[in-house]
Amino acid sequence: MTYAKGLPYVDYADQNVALCSEPGAAFIKEHVEKENLDKVVLCACTPKTHQPVFHAVLKETDVPPRNLEFLNIREHVSFVHMKEPDIAQQKAMELISGAVNRAALLEKVPTRTVNVKNECCIIGGGIAGISAALDLANEGYHVYLIEKDLTIGGTMARLDRIFPTDDCCI
Repeated sequence: MTYAKGLPYVDYADQNVALCSEPGAAFIKEHVEKENLDKVVLCACTPKTHQPVFHAVLKETDVPPRNLEFLNIREHVSFVHMKEPDIAQQKAMELISGAVNRAALLEKVPTRTVNVKNECCIIGGGIAGISAALDLANEGYHVYLIEKDLTIGGTMARLDRIFPTDDCCI
């Protein structure tokens, strides 16, 4: 944490042993609001399971989720170099520096809400096209299915039997 506090662009740095928990999410929210932060770099565990939680926390504080840099220190440093603490420390510092610099370069991306019609066009009346058209129609979309041939069914329409059951496909 001392290292992170000394990096350029870092306005606030703190640590919490339970970031990937409900109290950890509350901790982040509290400090984002208290310190008036507009970008967040988290050094924690795997983003695969926890990034959506942190995105939700940032949304609550009016910080766009894209302003989160999530650094997986656990798997990429602690687990890999558990018997080499000096190498782990150096690698962690380099990764943190990179994440901070990347966060500093994040730009505001304008968003725009537009009205969307529940219509779509599927090109190709083969099995995949028919299946997609049916799925979308069942979800309430008005579907246009376009096929270049006179009949739908694609390659399946030209077969008389299918593998492995040898069922009739006409």
